[in-house]
Amino acid sequence: MFNFQPCFFNILKILFLLIVFVLPAIVSGDCTCDAEATKNNKNDALKYKVVSIAAILFAGAVGVSIPLLGKKIRTLTPEHDIFFMIKAFAAGVILATGFIHILPDAFASLTSPCLNENPWGKFPFTIFVAMISAIGTLMVDSFATGFYKRQSKQVNTVDEEMHEEHEGHVNVHTHATHGHAQGSATHHEELNLAELIRFWVISQVLKLGIVAHSVIIGISLGSSQSPQTIKPLLAALSFHQFFEGMGLGGCISQAQFKTRSAAIMATFFSLTAPVGIAIGIGISSVYNENGPTALIVEGIFDAASAGILIYMALVDLLAADFMNPRVQNNLRIQLGANASLLLGAGCMSVLAKWA
Repeated sequence: MFNFQPCFFNILKILFLLIVFVLPAIVSGDCTCDAEATKNNKNDALKYKVVSIAAILFAGAVGVSIPLLGKKIRTLTPEHDIFFMIKAFAAGVILATGFIHILPDAFASLTSPCLNENPWGKFPFTIFVAMISAIGTLMVDSFATGFYKRQSKQVNTVDEEMHEEHEGHVNVHTHATHGHAQGSATHHEELNLAELIRFWVISQVLKLGIVAHSVIIGISLGSSQSPQTIKPLLAALSFHQFFEGMGLGGCISQAQFKTRSAAIMATFFSLTAPVGIAIGIGISSVYNENGPTALIVEGIFDAASAGILIYMALVDLLAADFMNPRVQNNLRIQLGANASLLLGAGCMSVLAKWA
């Protein structure tokens, strides 16, 4: 089978490095927009930041690991009804993250009075970037899935031709029977492969949106000098990373990556926010979150992340499962999935009060 994992890993590494090294560099020397005077205790703030690195790292790791370890628990496998409810809960979390957490932050950044009225006040850049991001996600989703399906089909065709040549000496009756059985098996394998490729693409694109957002919120927390701001953020972001990790872990689990690849992706996700916090600590003395460049860069990244997560939650996660014949034909699963969706979205929405 054609292996496309290294390609996606390289793209994610490049994006991560751009966010980690370019974003702090372009905002650190930014001009300032007068900020309100606050009584900041840098020593206390630093203590809370160090605690937040450990707490958020642990919460993210536990959240993303639960679905992956769930493969070992029979009741959490896709064959059981509760699996649809867990996925719906995770999709609700991701949907609320896009709508309630990220999109308002993007609006606040790109409509800030610290930015020039022209052009930032005369055009809805936040919605425009989110829309372009969603369309771009659709295109990546479609082209990537189509590309890897074609690659896999070519490999399978070659394998079948070689197998038929090898079996050519079998008598006509046996060969016909074998050919019919092989054809049915091949069709079934193609359907499973198509579904598997779909989950591979979903997990990688979803991770793209989550990584960008996680680094940005980490930098925001790490650059803050107010303990009163950091304390509620610490708890809220720990739950945030936990639930977001569950959503991503569910997609990774369904994609059936090898144990090593799944572990790498889980570790990568767990480290994004803590790395962002560490960067924020390093640039806190020169970082100005109200500077024009910082507002523009963070606003665009947030809007793009929101577009990716909203699209993925609605199209790739919820629509696929809610239209599944197994869900449609079972009222109990259908009601459970809808309740889980509302619960996941509700839990994540409540966290918006603090983060």
